[in-house]
Amino acid sequence: MSADTMERSTVTVDFAGPYALSIDGKLVETNKSFDVFNPATNAVLAQAPEGTAEHMEAAIAAAKRAFPAWSAMDADARGALIERYADALDAHKDELITLLTQEQGKPRHSMATGEVEAAIHWVREVGKRRLPVEVIEDTNEHIVEVHHTPLGVVGAITPWNFPVLLGLWKVAPCLVTGNTMVMKPSPYTPLCTLPFGEIAQQVFPAGVLNIVSGGNDLGQQMTEHPDIAKISFTGSTATGKKVMASGSTNLKRITLELGGNDAAIVLADADWQAIVPTLFWAAFGNSGQWCIASKRLYVHRSIHAEFVKAFVDYAKDIKVGDGMDPETGLGPIQNKMQFGKLKDLFADVKANGYAVPLGGEIDESLPGNFVPVTIVDNPPEDSRIVKEEPFGPILPIIAFDDVEEVIAKANDSPFGLAGSVWGRDRDAAIAVAKRLETGTVWVNEIHIHGIDVPFGGHKQSGMGVENGQEGLAEFTNTKTYMFKK
Repeated sequence: MSADTMERSTVTVDFAGPYALSIDGKLVETNKSFDVFNPATNAVLAQAPEGTAEHMEAAIAAAKRAFPAWSAMDADARGALIERYADALDAHKDELITLLTQEQGKPRHSMATGEVEAAIHWVREVGKRRLPVEVIEDTNEHIVEVHHTPLGVVGAITPWNFPVLLGLWKVAPCLVTGNTMVMKPSPYTPLCTLPFGEIAQQVFPAGVLNIVSGGNDLGQQMTEHPDIAKISFTGSTATGKKVMASGSTNLKRITLELGGNDAAIVLADADWQAIVPTLFWAAFGNSGQWCIASKRLYVHRSIHAEFVKAFVDYAKDIKVGDGMDPETGLGPIQNKMQFGKLKDLFADVKANGYAVPLGGEIDESLPGNFVPVTIVDNPPEDSRIVKEEPFGPILPIIAFDDVEEVIAKANDSPFGLAGSVWGRDRDAAIAVAKRLETGTVWVNEIHIHGIDVPFGGHKQSGMGVENGQEGLAEFTNTKTYMFKK
């Protein structure tokens, strides 16, 4: 640590700040900080510590020192500590939920509560998971076994849309498989993540989990650093390509969970009236700031007009506002960068004269980054609103005539994260689902996840998977042992 850094001991976790980095089991304060904004008001919520290259070097070094003892620890002992970590997080659940709403914007009573509770449950349950030894051959003369051994130091780079859930999704499998971690949260939402490190100091050995907040330069430092064995990144496809390129310097293992342009297909025989609310929240949950949001909704032409009317009738009653208001259904856009991208997309919809039965005008006189629920009726297939990932509360509803046509349209995308198919004829819906070029497809349901269910994208939606045995294995090397009897 340099002269501009002070260390302070851990006593209690104060979610109102001051906030500090976590390096080598200690809280580290820095002279420089940066503002973090409440997107519902655009007022400064707090200052976050601005980590430097020196802080990142110290965190990586601490994780490297901690790795030999942590990886050598019995897997059940590691798992027990991870379950204790879940308990420690749970003790601060209410404060974490409130801070998540204030920092990210999502409604406290619904999405923020659901995110935090799911994340803590994930940590607790992943702590119980193990990668078994696979015996390939066992004869009188020879034994062949396949083991999974930890990689070393993992660098985690997390996004601003689900900072708690997607952060802890990385922590638990990384640690249970014997690795140590350095995490860098998004500079838009560092406040919820920094307490992960402070709470970890009460449970894990020093250096096992380190948190360093700061600018994007720290992410590049991580992806290029020779002592980091793996990068686990969640974010945009454009940034994911840069992570992959810079990680090639020492052939890092890389898991990329990237963008999507998910299609939901409502077949002619679907019970469409019953699924309007489900499809609304599938598209607009978290104000559309969701990699697996339904971003293109294809509805058979025979029911398209009625469906759009019912969808608009449902959507117009959803309140957009401050997430701390219990009546709010959808919160603000998290940051000005994304708000600006949406303004540009809205301007394109207006300039092209597409039909907009709901929304379409952003009121910039409001104090927060509020964007109205907007529906675009049957825009052309080559329009920006169909081809691009908006990452906001705007949805095209597009008519189609036959199954072959809609499958071709759904697959005509560089993305392949997820999708859904809806119809009374289950076998016919499954037949459509099997032809979609995505990592996950739901039939007559959506956004169902599980600790033991692998999740990952095809094409430019990602590389590798999270969750399940396959997700655990991503944090390991495969090691083959052969023994002559």
